Amino acid sequence: MNGDLKVALVGNPNTGKSTLFNILTGLNQKIGNFPGITVDKKTGNCRLSDGRNAVIIDLPGTYSLYPKSKDETIVFEVLADKSNDVHPDLVVIVSDASNLKRNLLLYTQVADMKIPVIIALNMMDLARKSGTHIDIDALSTRLGVQVVPISARQGENIEKLKEAIQFSSAIPLQNETIKVESIAPGLISKIQEELFIDKPYAALQLAHQHENLRFLSSQESDRIEEIEREFCFHSQKAQASETIERYNFINRVLKETVRQETNAVSETVSNKIDKVLTHKVWGFLIFFVLLFVIFQSIFAWSEYPMSLIESLFVWLTESAHNVLPAGVLTDLLTDGVIAGLSGVLVFIPQIAILFAFISVLEDTGYMSRVTFMLDKVMRKVGLSGKSVVPMIGGLACAVPSIMSTRNIENWKDRMITIMVTPLVSCSARLPIYTVLISLVVPDKKVAGLINLQGVALMAMYVISIITAIFVAWVMKYLLRAREKGYFIMELPVYRLPRWDNVLLTMYEKVKTFVVEAGKVIIAISIVLWVLATYGPPGKHAAIEKKYSSAEYINKYSPDELELHRSSELLETSFAGVIGKAIEPAIVPLGYDWKIGIALITSFAAREVFVGTMATIYSVNNDDSHISSVTDKMRQARNPETGLPVFTLASSFSLMIFYAFAMQCMSTLAVVYRETKSWKWPLIQFAYMTTLAYIASFIVFNLLK
Repeated sequence: MNGDLKVALVGNPNTGKSTLFNILTGLNQKIGNFPGITVDKKTGNCRLSDGRNAVIIDLPGTYSLYPKSKDETIVFEVLADKSNDVHPDLVVIVSDASNLKRNLLLYTQVADMKIPVIIALNMMDLARKSGTHIDIDALSTRLGVQVVPISARQGENIEKLKEAIQFSSAIPLQNETIKVESIAPGLISKIQEELFIDKPYAALQLAHQHENLRFLSSQESDRIEEIEREFCFHSQKAQASETIERYNFINRVLKETVRQETNAVSETVSNKIDKVLTHKVWGFLIFFVLLFVIFQSIFAWSEYPMSLIESLFVWLTESAHNVLPAGVLTDLLTDGVIAGLSGVLVFIPQIAILFAFISVLEDTGYMSRVTFMLDKVMRKVGLSGKSVVPMIGGLACAVPSIMSTRNIENWKDRMITIMVTPLVSCSARLPIYTVLISLVVPDKKVAGLINLQGVALMAMYVISIITAIFVAWVMKYLLRAREKGYFIMELPVYRLPRWDNVLLTMYEKVKTFVVEAGKVIIAISIVLWVLATYGPPGKHAAIEKKYSSAEYINKYSPDELELHRSSELLETSFAGVIGKAIEPAIVPLGYDWKIGIALITSFAAREVFVGTMATIYSVNNDDSHISSVTDKMRQARNPETGLPVFTLASSFSLMIFYAFAMQCMSTLAVVYRETKSWKWPLIQFAYMTTLAYIASFIVFNLLK
């Protein structure tokens, strides 16, 4: 970032900050973690007209610089710590123009940090509809900062905001909001003097937050504690006094610059819609219908593109066998790399469709309503409404969802949420469900509309959510805590989805799936190909000699001979030895040793299951029978009974196993990071594996 202009976006939740970030940076984004803490750090590049590059940093949403979570602590740390690699040269305060009074509280705090500031007055279209008239010039003069009226969703005045960033001052010019020194005069000056703090408000915030700030040494924190005792500093009283002064200032500013008409069209429309969508009966019914439509669409809309991708990989495999010379490297490329890659890319259409729907629901404001409705259910099973957000996020991925539980202050609520979130079916399970459902559920429509495969897919997601709620109810009685949880949520007004944002979300999620899962799958596919191709010394040579003898040549046709030979070679390979070792434990679930290999490899990531199946059956097949992974699994037969390996019973048993089992190292790792103990991830692994085994056993024996 050396030489770049560093611009931090700061604002309340639901002010359109992320939308503005996407518009300013486009595809030039990077998501990582702040050093030493699992909080998302989103940065992106924005080219200014003078040729300079502005690095845009999207800081977590917060209502105030007084934090209630680790995410919110990050905002003050970045603004106060000049040694932080994303300490900004300029802060853009993204404010909701239709709710300026609440948003200006954060502005006054940031302004008093004495960092150059610009106000991006967002949602001007909503403000106009609600009859709010803001004198932009008067507001700018009163505060002493540039105020740019924008509508990020409509792309209104974005270029003006870029110009304001380009021509911003390198020194803070904003007017003073309150007399900060008067709140705790002796304490502030003493902290400034001893810790070399040049900003009074930063010194006051250190007094409030020093125990939780990572950039302070333990000695500095202890010294601030001593200074607090010396001046009898009471944090809550000082905070209350400061807040009253700030709102007095804000009220004076708004009286001079804002005029409100008695017209609230957008609010009224949202309220009317909410009477239906959040109704205690109709709300849940509508949500259920929406889920039904989503899962129907996932199968219906993805069928054609998935067929094209499957055909492409079959053609690639055939071409590679025809063009390249026969040998180990060709087999590795076709049966290892291409087979593994096909197990990733074939599911891109379904992943894209799923995240398109999720993005639309979030963008319109409906997902917030779902959270609000489910809060009532969560409280009955002993959870806070704040648990809803991570659990709904679990539909995408459990890792960031578990990280988001930091916003849950209540220890018991947070721990239960962490323990049950991996039960919610994530996008990594989607490829497994898809391939197994396509094997045993007919692609038929009931009444010409309802696709049976879509119904089966929806059932898997509903089962996972119901199970998560049930386990939470059980843990409610196992974990003890006296704390009370609370849930406060601001419901945004309903808006039409921004299709460019939906497409960007689809692109990011598909890219993450292909890159992150693809790397793991291809690496495991190559290792698996080696294990499935080679075996203990002498055994493979004996098998080759056996099937070269006149007895076997006369006994079988060439195709039958090759099938028996390749099957026996695979069974005696290193992979076969591993699979056979665990087979006795999984036979009661309806699985053979090949599925056992997939259970082991997919612990790295659930979606590896499909790549493993593709590799295993590619090694087992001869070159004349090249087909897609689904066809290979459909043709698989039990050598003893001659029956299909993937029957209705075994396939649903396998889906239930993957729905409940902890088949993800990344999730276990993040649980350890969040709980700072191996106790909880080990308990989680044990109970989920036990639950998966028992449930799969019951399903298999009921259906067989």
